[in-house]
Amino acid sequence: MSAEETRRLLAEAKKARARAYTPYSQYKVGAALLTKSGRIYGGCNIENASYGATICAERVAVARAVAEGEQEFVALAVVADGPEPGSPCGICRQFLAEFAPRLTLIMANLTGKERYGSLDQYLPYAFNKDYLDGEEAD
Repeated sequence: MSAEETRRLLAEAKKARARAYTPYSQYKVGAALLTKSGRIYGGCNIENASYGATICAERVAVARAVAEGEQEFVALAVVADGPEPGSPCGICRQFLAEFAPRLTLIMANLTGKERYGSLDQYLPYAFNKDYLDGEEAD
């Protein structure tokens, strides 16, 4: 991924973060998902009074992409306001692994601190369809 693509993804994630609905935690998260076709889908976290109904920014971005017919993902940027770069939660990691187990992750906070990695580093030995086929996973 080029530096320009990385900056563009981070900018889109910051824009998405501004739209977050967080009346309970005030912890706003934005995500921007780059697809193989070159499109970017943004997502923000959406909280709910029934906390279990809350949805993370990363899953919103994936849902938007899949709803538009996209299923091949290249990179995901996540931006949150904290002392460390925002990182996808475990549920989001599993959700992302369904489509792109080696997805490039770009994580940042609002002060410009960044962390880079790949999804398989953050979720090694992810549960996948191979387990359902009765075969051992890679």
